[in-house]
Amino acid sequence: MTPPDLRHQQKQRTRQALLRAASELMRQGGRPTLEEVSAQAMVSRATAYRYFPKVEALYLEASIDIDTPQADQILAGVPPGNPIARLERIDDALHAMTQANEVPLRMMLAQSLARSARGEADPELPARQNRRSPLIEAALGPARARFSPAGLRNLQHALALVMGTESMIVFKDVLRLDDAAARKVRRWAIRALVNAALPTPKQEKSP
Repeated sequence: MTPPDLRHQQKQRTRQALLRAASELMRQGGRPTLEEVSAQAMVSRATAYRYFPKVEALYLEASIDIDTPQADQILAGVPPGNPIARLERIDDALHAMTQANEVPLRMMLAQSLARSARGEADPELPARQNRRSPLIEAALGPARARFSPAGLRNLQHALALVMGTESMIVFKDVLRLDDAAARKVRRWAIRALVNAALPTPKQEKSP
């Protein structure tokens, strides 16, 4: 029997494969059908339909995938031993991506929330693709030995709260902060979270 965590990872990979296939076909021009996307991703049409009942939602999210940079591109030249500098570089990249894709990101979030509110979301399937966590994990990777396993896990989860689409909406719509002020708050939060997750000298010496 497959453990729940592995099943979740498999479903995330299937969803990612569909998005990648749609992105590749969209780069070639035109708007592929769900049949074309499922064939490119090597999954059945029924499986593709479970993840994306409306092909317009697939187009919308695939367009965001195209503009999401890879970790190795973002972190090129950043010292591996400086997790704060690496996280700040990730934050800059995510901020640039959300600025360039604010309208489709808002539409994607609205669609996800509407499906959930109507009870249409399948609890067995991931509602959205998690793009920020792999980037955060890549930024922290070289320094992971400096954190306890629980501390690293909590840090990664907390950082996901201050980066990405929801962060942009809170800063812009709720707090009414401009980009410069929002960036300053995120920088403060990144430093505070990393320092809070690092063990104290006393903890480092304990067996």
